[in-house]
Amino acid sequence: MTREVHSTHDTTRTMRFDLGGGAVGFVESATAVPLVSIVVALRTGSVADPDGKDGVFRLMARMLRRGSHGMSAIEVEHAIDQLGAELGLDVSPSTASLHGQVIRRNLRPFCELLATIVGKPTFAEDEFLRLRRESIAEIYDARDNDRALASRAFRRALFADHPYARSASGRPSSLEKLTRDDVVSAYQRHFVRADCVIGFAGAITEAEARELGALIAGALREKSDGGDGHDGPAQPVDIPEPKPPAGRSLIFVDKPERTQTQILIGTLGTFPHDADHFPLVCATAILGGTFTSRMMREIRSKRGWSYGTSARLTIDRRRHAFVMAAFPASNDCAPCISLELSMLEQFVRGGVWQREISFIKNYIVRSHAFDIDTAPKRLGQALDSELLALPEDYYTHYLDHVRAVTPTTASAAITARISPDNLVVVVVGTASDIVNQVTAAIPRLARHEVIPFDRE
Repeated sequence: MTREVHSTHDTTRTMRFDLGGGAVGFVESATAVPLVSIVVALRTGSVADPDGKDGVFRLMARMLRRGSHGMSAIEVEHAIDQLGAELGLDVSPSTASLHGQVIRRNLRPFCELLATIVGKPTFAEDEFLRLRRESIAEIYDARDNDRALASRAFRRALFADHPYARSASGRPSSLEKLTRDDVVSAYQRHFVRADCVIGFAGAITEAEARELGALIAGALREKSDGGDGHDGPAQPVDIPEPKPPAGRSLIFVDKPERTQTQILIGTLGTFPHDADHFPLVCATAILGGTFTSRMMREIRSKRGWSYGTSARLTIDRRRHAFVMAAFPASNDCAPCISLELSMLEQFVRGGVWQREISFIKNYIVRSHAFDIDTAPKRLGQALDSELLALPEDYYTHYLDHVRAVTPTTASAAITARISPDNLVVVVVGTASDIVNQVTAAIPRLARHEVIPFDRE
């Protein structure tokens, strides 16, 4: 079966077709450049990690390049290079994907190589041990990145016991306990056709996409065999609805000798199936989504506290985060937090104005062309819709949804979804220098905790 996935871009015809065994294919043809982008994705991501085995899904996915049937890890890398191709990996809570690009004349051999990589991994013990060590070392190295520290602390504080609190990379203690059998079990359970979505974009026809998609999908098991008694298609991971935070809490990530801080303030935000999803998207852009947003004017332009500042919404299979971000100098951290909280309260209490809505709608409509100006971008929208189970018209009528937003609907969405009394505040800085000022800057603070930056 084939159907067209129409975009707001009039010339776009992203074709969706069945590949057998539950696998689905997409193709977005464009002949301007003799390149083809390929995505091999799963409907499952790091939330599938069993309790106590954080990081196993990502480790398993990375192992695919570490050796396949008849090819060592070095030979796999050499084969990719010989074809002039690129191959990367993304693992998120809800999805995982291999994404490659190759010149058209090498399209078939590259797809044959992909079929071998995803269908016949060897999971050599020595490569597993080496990658496990590398993965642990990467986590330790990431402690040098203050922004990454803030994001990790915010995710854990906001989502607590929810699967979204986990890091796809895992923790050193969880990775150290993983065995090759854990990785093989994860592969056998999740790399099956029913979980697979394959996309092609660029210099490729629908007929070629069908043939090559079937080649790749055919390399996967039709049934799951995770050694847990389950025999059949992979079972979707049931992600529960996250619970909003109760009261205001502060997590201060203590890192020595910081002259600059990282601030994240947020709560639960939106869900793509909410009736007020697009009104909240527009309202959040007014607060901190453009260079002329409220936050940029007050924090950067007027006071010069932070070169960049923003408000963002994350979209996933369940309600995800609304977060305000800034990174001022240590001396400006407490007053910046105070201002952000005041702005958020005004945002919720006063809503947005007609001129702000008119501006942001015009901005989104005009800039939308840059979201769909290449075949891989248009393919990406179709894949997101499929993998994250977005509303069928999420992208196909994106601009219509935006144009329908009014000051009344945007203001109502803010009031309904954002509670300034129930927030998580995360700061990365030097506690001995500013923690007292920071706690004093947060009215109605219910609880606070200082944690070392090198805590797992």
